[in-house]
Amino acid sequence: MGVDNKIKEFQMSPEKQETLLKMSILSVAAVLSFATRLFSVLRFESVIHEFDPYFNYRTTKFLTEEGFYKFHNWFDDRAWYPLGRIIGGTIYPGLMVTSATLYHFLSFFNITVDIRNVCVFLAPFFSSLTTIVTYLLTKELKDTSAGLVAAAMISIVPGYISRSVAGSYDNEGIAIFCMLLTYYMWIKAVKTGSIFWAAFSALAYFYMDLGFRPFYFLVLYVHL
Repeated sequence: MGVDNKIKEFQMSPEKQETLLKMSILSVAAVLSFATRLFSVLRFESVIHEFDPYFNYRTTKFLTEEGFYKFHNWFDDRAWYPLGRIIGGTIYPGLMVTSATLYHFLSFFNITVDIRNVCVFLAPFFSSLTTIVTYLLTKELKDTSAGLVAAAMISIVPGYISRSVAGSYDNEGIAIFCMLLTYYMWIKAVKTGSIFWAAFSALAYFYMDLGFRPFYFLVLYVHL
């Protein structure tokens, strides 16, 4: 009897078991989303590849070293040669600001990391966050089961992987996350009528606006 009582003490209720299973599936999806994007780093090394990502890396490095004011007024004579390029008025700085913020956040806690590695692993990190937001969005639209399936699918969908692998430091790395986050908060605002969710929906859209050129797609889809 004593052994049976001890076993019963460690047994979880069906509700807790269901919650644990949901959290486990979502965690596995997030880890899988991050891990599947690391093959380029594992096979070769931590490098920035492609042309646009390397330009984004250069501008991010300048931002972390010189600050936002000089970054915004920077005339880059190496871009659009021989004309040069005014950086502040010709780019969407959301990607660079995100990486610089993470870099300074880690430095504040004395975590030594090179800005290049922050840029390399930014897209896989945000892909993990995207699985969580996808779950929340789909759960809001349908139910928990659909949310878990959607999170698992987006973690391995080839089209998204191709734009968010480690080293592909481009705007799509954070834009998909921002887009889904904006939709989730907008739907919460419509359903609840809360100014809290409406404000955060506006902030999420502003973040999307900072980081991705086709930000107007969000407004067009809302109209539909």
